[in-house]
Amino acid sequence: MKTIKLAAGELLSVKQLNRKGVLPENIVASAKEIVARVRAEGDAAVRDYCSRFDGVDLESFRLPQEQIDAALEGLDPTFVAALEKAAAQIREFHEREVEQSWFTTRADGTMLGVKVTPLAAAGIYVPGGRAQYPSTVLMNAILAKVAGVKRVVMVTPPQKDGLISPYTLAAAKLGGVDEIYMVGGAQAVAALAYGTETIPKVDKITGPGNAFVAAAKQIVSGDIGIDMIAGPSEVCVLADATANPMVVAADLMAQAEHDPLAACYLVTCDADFAAQVERGIEVLVARSPRAEITRASLDNEGTIVVAADMAAAVEAVNTVAPEHLELHCKDAMGLLGGIRNAGAIFVGAWSSEPLGDYVAGPNHTLPTGGTALFSNPLSVEEFVKRSSVICYTPQGLMKDAPATQRLAEAEGLWSHALSAALRRRILEQGEDSVSCEALAGADLTAVAWPDDDVRTVADGATPVGE
Repeated sequence: MKTIKLAAGELLSVKQLNRKGVLPENIVASAKEIVARVRAEGDAAVRDYCSRFDGVDLESFRLPQEQIDAALEGLDPTFVAALEKAAAQIREFHEREVEQSWFTTRADGTMLGVKVTPLAAAGIYVPGGRAQYPSTVLMNAILAKVAGVKRVVMVTPPQKDGLISPYTLAAAKLGGVDEIYMVGGAQAVAALAYGTETIPKVDKITGPGNAFVAAAKQIVSGDIGIDMIAGPSEVCVLADATANPMVVAADLMAQAEHDPLAACYLVTCDADFAAQVERGIEVLVARSPRAEITRASLDNEGTIVVAADMAAAVEAVNTVAPEHLELHCKDAMGLLGGIRNAGAIFVGAWSSEPLGDYVAGPNHTLPTGGTALFSNPLSVEEFVKRSSVICYTPQGLMKDAPATQRLAEAEGLWSHALSAALRRRILEQGEDSVSCEALAGADLTAVAWPDDDVRTVADGATPVGE
């Protein structure tokens, strides 16, 4: 792991971090080609890419419903129990995020509010092929169903036998997935975005994937919704000398074993503690069945920051803006207020990040690559849309029309002002005042942009009869 030692008064800079930034141009170019071909050719293109990239020739992409229905049969009961526990706690947490439509009424009778409507169809991407991620299924599908999405579609690469992992399938059953298509990669994203002969389009795509999946999501964004452009996983551990170095070593490795590109950060004020953690990593990596991946991540993407004091350490964490943050400190809860940028924060020595990956309840789909500076974890909000509701009464119109007209005048938007002005004119002079004949002979600029005084603009026009 690379070590950055900060002098007294020195703060960590983003430039000191080993971040790759945007997606590689060659991957984006390849993804553009795949997306364009799937959009143009539909199933034929998808079938060709499945054969080329996954080595599987499928007659039908869709998994039969009877296989989904039988997903829990014959599985290890302990796995099913763990999956059910995770599903229940994920659902319980995210049910608290559900937003209801709401309305308020002003004294003049004007009603304002928000109408919350679930998306009609959501697509969730689940990595597959050589790996299996039932936790990812739960973290996406359950939220969509809690939000009220009627059609939840899962895409995942097939295994060499043309099927999907039984663990992934079980999670799909428990998560409430309605349709499963054995398609992966950029071609799956394109199929969900634009539809094919057999894969109907969705309104939004969520879920992680490789660089080609991320690039494809970026390309289709705008035509449909996406959650985020997810990069390699990352963890940052802020630890003081009270932490157990072997536990911290294991926590860093828990992210490193995901991917050779996974980024692991240790932030501390104690150089001796950092050295102990590195020694612990050497001991543990030697026994890991994923030693090659883990070592590549730690050697190439791992960073130790030794700060002069805890204030600088906390600011270093905010600069990293990690996907996962562990606070292994004596006063972990006391540090929480100073943390501004992190996807998920694990407070205290007992809060292992893998608990959050699987069963704690909060979502494990989190902003990566420093995007926690401005982005949020996946939530129920991603699966709904909000419509503002505005319903004016005549009294409300008279109160707000003058201000509307004045602002429209400032922007030079004559018809904007006229739209409000004609309604105002009806209330002041009656329906006949806005007949074609009446308006043909009127000074419409004076109607649209009247010379209202400050009181009228601030308080509204006086209704007729008052």
